[in-house]
Amino acid sequence: MASHSDTLVVFFGATAGANGGKLGSDEREIILLVWQIVDLHEKKVGKLHRCVVKPDVLELTDQCTEETGLTVDDLAEAEPLDKVLQQFQQSVSSEVKGLGRSSFTLCVDSPHVIRQALHPEASKKNLVLPECFFSFVDVKKEFHKCCPDASALQKCTLASMLEHVGLPAVSEESTGEMEVSSMVQLTLHILAEPYNHKFTCVETVKYKFDSGTCNKMEPVDSETVIRARGLPWQSSDQDIARFFKGLSIAKGGVALCLNAQGRRNGEALVRFINSEHRDLALERHKHHMGSRYIEVYKATGEEFLKIAGGTSNEVAQFLSKENQVIIRMRGLPFTATPQDVLSFLGPESPVTDDAEGLLFVKYPDGRPTGDAFVLFSCEEYAQNALKRHKQILGKRYIELFRSTAAEVQQVLNRYMSAPLISTLPPSPIMPVPVLASPPYLPAASSSRDCVRLRGLPYTAGIEDILEFMGEHTVDIKPHGVHMVLNQQGRPSGDAFIQMKSPDKSFMVAQKCHKKTMKDRYVEVFQCSTEEMSIVLMGGTLNRSGLSPPPCKLPCLSPPTAYAAFPTPPSMLSEAALYQPPLLAAPRSHQTVAHGPAHALAYYPPQPHMYMNMNMNYTAYYPSPPVSPSTVGYFAAPPGSVAAAVAAQSHPAAGTASSVLPQHGALVRMQGLPYNTGVKDILSFFQGYQLQPDAVLILYNFSGQCSGEALITFHSEEIARRAVAERSTHPFYGQQVHMVLCN
Repeated sequence: MASHSDTLVVFFGATAGANGGKLGSDEREIILLVWQIVDLHEKKVGKLHRCVVKPDVLELTDQCTEETGLTVDDLAEAEPLDKVLQQFQQSVSSEVKGLGRSSFTLCVDSPHVIRQALHPEASKKNLVLPECFFSFVDVKKEFHKCCPDASALQKCTLASMLEHVGLPAVSEESTGEMEVSSMVQLTLHILAEPYNHKFTCVETVKYKFDSGTCNKMEPVDSETVIRARGLPWQSSDQDIARFFKGLSIAKGGVALCLNAQGRRNGEALVRFINSEHRDLALERHKHHMGSRYIEVYKATGEEFLKIAGGTSNEVAQFLSKENQVIIRMRGLPFTATPQDVLSFLGPESPVTDDAEGLLFVKYPDGRPTGDAFVLFSCEEYAQNALKRHKQILGKRYIELFRSTAAEVQQVLNRYMSAPLISTLPPSPIMPVPVLASPPYLPAASSSRDCVRLRGLPYTAGIEDILEFMGEHTVDIKPHGVHMVLNQQGRPSGDAFIQMKSPDKSFMVAQKCHKKTMKDRYVEVFQCSTEEMSIVLMGGTLNRSGLSPPPCKLPCLSPPTAYAAFPTPPSMLSEAALYQPPLLAAPRSHQTVAHGPAHALAYYPPQPHMYMNMNMNYTAYYPSPPVSPSTVGYFAAPPGSVAAAVAAQSHPAAGTASSVLPQHGALVRMQGLPYNTGVKDILSFFQGYQLQPDAVLILYNFSGQCSGEALITFHSEEIARRAVAERSTHPFYGQQVHMVLCN
């Protein structure tokens, strides 16, 4: 520490690119180090040292060549950074010892050389820095303590500080030597009368990131938070801390963001100890993590708390152990026990406190989600556990990857939150038919009269798209611009446009492909109305082909602007409404006065429910952007779909019976293998006279089998007998759980 040090080492560095206040902002390597020792007791000065450093990339910007006077040939003959740092350590230690002193502290004219250049470069090159580079004093801050009447700290320069205390400017022409000599003169001046200054304001660089928890009630200053975007999905909090090496992240200040499926979306919110470190972090915008560049933006404390904050006592107790490595396990069998997990990890990966170091993630009703978090006391044990990635437990492969305390909170918050639909007030909107196509969605067609825009700037609006289309705007159909938002309600960078004919869409794709919009080139592809509709309803369209939405039957509610279109109510059976993979608990029953007692009417929830479903959010041109008030999916057996279509075609028949007329009792199966088909379930219940349309396999948000199914039996008596007789039988070698739905 400087307050106890005998000497200061005045230190300066320059990079092959930007220097001064922008030092380190362009990721260029260090090419020059200059230093000189100042004896604080005797007020004496040591020898001035200047070392050129050889970078890995022998390139210099014109500005750097002009400022430093160095050439590529000078760099080629120099030593690399690790050798120069060894020379620095040996030279300074020897000189300090020769003066009869025992310790020293670095003194710089700004934190950039330490925080933004030296530590990030050493981290990328896996260099171990000497301990002296983890603490320093800033001569500008020390000067302001002596001369508070001087100009603002941000506007201070070495020349202005020398002028303020009446010292002449240093005449050395060489970059580095001039700065060091100026700092030495200034240091000696404030050490003497009348200032008699003591260097006590020591800044430190953290050796490692401290994980921890954040309470939702904890105040978080918005001036300390950033959002990092473009992270590799496997990044951990330690990887992010390494990207921001040299800056001090608050304890537990890294929160990895998850998408609607609970997977990382490549974003993280990072909280720093103060606004100064946050501002330095913003200068690392588009710096690289491996081969990927990372975007860095300002964020708010509210956003950070939404992701990282939590109040669960169970989570707080689980994370109360300090210095633990957290591993997330995904894809566990629903019947997995703590002992199963411990046996899977093996003796080479002992879990902290055995079963106490396991946290199983469950739904509010106690059902397992297949996720768990595991604590390990050291990095070695965690590495051994990660070697089990994609190995088999039971009949399922298990994914293992590094996690964070914030991710634990976020996953628990997501799964343990109350069911969304049950918390919403009832809506007065008229119920709509399940199979009706609202007037604002295009009718599916194979005609290739649409274009897809991919790679739009996230700030782009409909007006920007119209400007981008130029002369082709007149060929857009009314209400033909569809902007796609992601699950978080943010622009996805995609849009679909309906043209008046396939020829028009072909011309747009030819002339607008890879045109620039706000410094980004935009890809334009011709596509069909059918392909567009499937994507707008939650499917995907990529190089691998077209993937349908995760559930088969869309249930769409138009915005209030379309409420004038009269539509008869649609009656849904309990099987169609009950959707465990999407909701934490069954939705409450809502009966209709004029309908049969056994049927339920679907009333759309309030507009803010929309973003919690799996459908893409769309805006429409040329009227002010509007969107469906809510969109969801309800899976239905093929027989039910056929019945619904028949009821739509023959209104008279529809009034006589429900759209989903199946009677009987419902049995729910859990823990099914993911490759289970209808035939497998029919074979399992052979002898109970089931038809294929009595089996409903449930799917999750990703369109995969959720491991659950609903089976309709002819009567409650048969259903109870099936549960009693088949519960003890394994389903293709795997134990399944069956329950009768009342």
